[in-house]
Amino acid sequence: MNATLIALVGASGVYLLVSAFDRKRRPPANPEQSEREPWPTRVRRWLDQAGLDGVSMGELVAATALVSGIGAVFGALCFGGIVPALGAATLAGATPLATYRQRRQRRRAAAEDAWPALVEEIRVQCGSAGRSIPQALLDVGLRGPAELRSGFEAARRTWVLTTDFTRAVGTLKDQLTSPTADAVCETLLVAHELGGSDLDRRLAELAADRREDMLTRKDARSKQAGVRFARRFVIIVPIGMAFAGMSMGNGRAGYQSPVGQTLVALGIALVAACWIWSGRILRLPDEKRVFA
Repeated sequence: MNATLIALVGASGVYLLVSAFDRKRRPPANPEQSEREPWPTRVRRWLDQAGLDGVSMGELVAATALVSGIGAVFGALCFGGIVPALGAATLAGATPLATYRQRRQRRRAAAEDAWPALVEEIRVQCGSAGRSIPQALLDVGLRGPAELRSGFEAARRTWVLTTDFTRAVGTLKDQLTSPTADAVCETLLVAHELGGSDLDRRLAELAADRREDMLTRKDARSKQAGVRFARRFVIIVPIGMAFAGMSMGNGRAGYQSPVGQTLVALGIALVAACWIWSGRILRLPDEKRVFA
């Protein structure tokens, strides 16, 4: 019962910390709009803005509660106290959120890597095949990576209903939220509205630029592989030392003393801080959106 309560408290703490962090990063929403929207819509928007599109709130809560419970049991068995168990539950409860966001970032990175080939195919469709710019963009996008298809589907619906390429491009940009998609859409929009014979050259230059950026980021990620491997020791080493201290003499009794409980809670907090800090150092700079 105590482990379940600690797990629920840990899951709630993770939720409050993440929601507070996201509120600081985002501009405040329209209060009137928030009052009109039902709470499932607001929860869905929060998940999307937190990088958890495709993950339901029930799935996130269940995974967080389960992992928090495991962390609480581990903390209680190792250190024999409520405070370390609560700290271990909170630290473990952040794992599902981080895992979902990391998985989404990997999918988005893979989708970004596909843009040079998509731009080249659009160039061929508009040039050699003689397709119209809207048709070439939508046909190529719908055959692209799964991470991009929902945005192209929404843009295709807008195009079919309105035949307004500006609105279709705006829908696509809003759905994909990608600097590369912004650049491609603006290039095609200008060519569609103003015409010109240099579209082939411009798309070729854009594809070359995106390809160079993709290779640079891949090279940077490969150079970080060793550091990322070493980063895992931030978690592994303290756990190993805690087990070693518990098995030596009356180590477990020392953990249960008031000073021991305080030091264990401080150690868990420092592990979490070091993990977050090292992750921020390893983060590659995001390309800013110009045409958002």
